Amino acid sequence: MKKNCWEFKSCGNGEHCPAFREKGLDGVNSGKRAGRACWVVAGTLCGGEVHGEFAQKIDDCEECEFYQLVLKEERDSYVSAINLLSHLN
Repeated sequence: MKKNCWEFKSCGNGEHCPAFREKGLDGVNSGKRAGRACWVVAGTLCGGEVHGEFAQKIDDCEECEFYQLVLKEERDSYVSAINLLSHLN
């Protein structure tokens, strides 16, 4: 089963995470809510620190092992960040 970011990063059940609360991206990249598209959601936690808006964090996110895993697992069905931004609640 493919993991969501809060499962991969061991953040608990994710209920306090902005990616978990983002319902507009449910199902994207085979994830629950924005669990496999966390890089487009503002205010997510990474390494215990809050990350800002998409433009501020995308470079770091592209280096993330979870981001790389999603790219690998989704291959041709991967939904790009540009296509996701318009679906945010």
